[in-house]
Amino acid sequence: MLSGALALSLMASPAVAREHSGQKPSVTDYGPDADYPVTVGDPYTVEGVTYTPSDTLNYDAVGYARAGTEGSGISGAHHTLPLPCYVEVTALDTGHTILVRLDRRGPMNGKALIELTPAAWTQLGLNPTGDAPVRVRRVNPPEQERLLLRMGRQAPARMDTPPGLLSALKRKMGIAPIPPSGEASLALPAGASATRMTPPPAPKVPVPAVVPPTKVEVSHPVPTRAAPVKPALTPALPPKPEVAKPDAVRHEAVKPLPKTAPAAKATPPAKPDPKAPETTGPKPKPHGGTYTVQVGAYSSRANAEKVATAVGGKVEATGKLWRVRIPAASSDQASAALAKAKHSGYAGAVILHGE
Repeated sequence: MLSGALALSLMASPAVAREHSGQKPSVTDYGPDADYPVTVGDPYTVEGVTYTPSDTLNYDAVGYARAGTEGSGISGAHHTLPLPCYVEVTALDTGHTILVRLDRRGPMNGKALIELTPAAWTQLGLNPTGDAPVRVRRVNPPEQERLLLRMGRQAPARMDTPPGLLSALKRKMGIAPIPPSGEASLALPAGASATRMTPPPAPKVPVPAVVPPTKVEVSHPVPTRAAPVKPALTPALPPKPEVAKPDAVRHEAVKPLPKTAPAAKATPPAKPDPKAPETTGPKPKPHGGTYTVQVGAYSSRANAEKVATAVGGKVEATGKLWRVRIPAASSDQASAALAKAKHSGYAGAVILHGE
């Protein structure tokens, strides 16, 4: 089985075969035709492990590379990828990445992911002895770089891999360094294991307690339409019962004029106002117009200010609630403000007349 794999490597590199036979390589040995035919091959076994070659276009794996003695130039051996093909090999210890041409099967001893020639090993900047963790990714380089590798030269080195990606690739291999105990204690909850660390739950973003438009429409805007009821609440009418007895009033008013002072006590009828926050509330100051768009009422001033900012309105205090209103000088301005409020999602907004 080993001799069969060696024969495949010689077939994949006709220029090398001619050099070993004493023949001078031809121009076609280094041209695009030298990459064809592409050989996949049959399954084979090495040290009890069966490998099945396949033409995997998006091949991307991590493992260990070892330095070999066979082959020339910047080339390598792989167990399953088609021959020839091209891969980028990244040293996970340094981040250096080079382009390598795979032209033979292997390694034929051990379970390393890839075997590199001494020239490729040196270009990658690896230690002369021992295996090294690497990433092997199949690529389709331009013809100029293919030609350099077919002629035994080096292709331009790739950009170094960033440390964050190197750490992720090492963790995938199970060789990532263990974080310091201090960091682990900060990141883990009490009783958690460092090997099974789970990220803390994402903080819940507080949702503004905005009163839904349906509630605003029922509890606040509707009572404000009962504006005609306000004359019944005015305290100026109680003196009328005294007018019913003009004589008595005149006789008593001649002598003790101070007794007329109790007439001021007629103001107590305004005591029903504690219920005002639930109905109409105290009459707001005029906004400089005869129309007002009420967007809604909120128990939180912060929520009311956010709504006012969104619709271009103002915040008014009424009892324990905060109302958001948009003043308007005309019906056209009021209609425009109402449309803007509803477009912003406040379907319960209404136009108040004479507010």
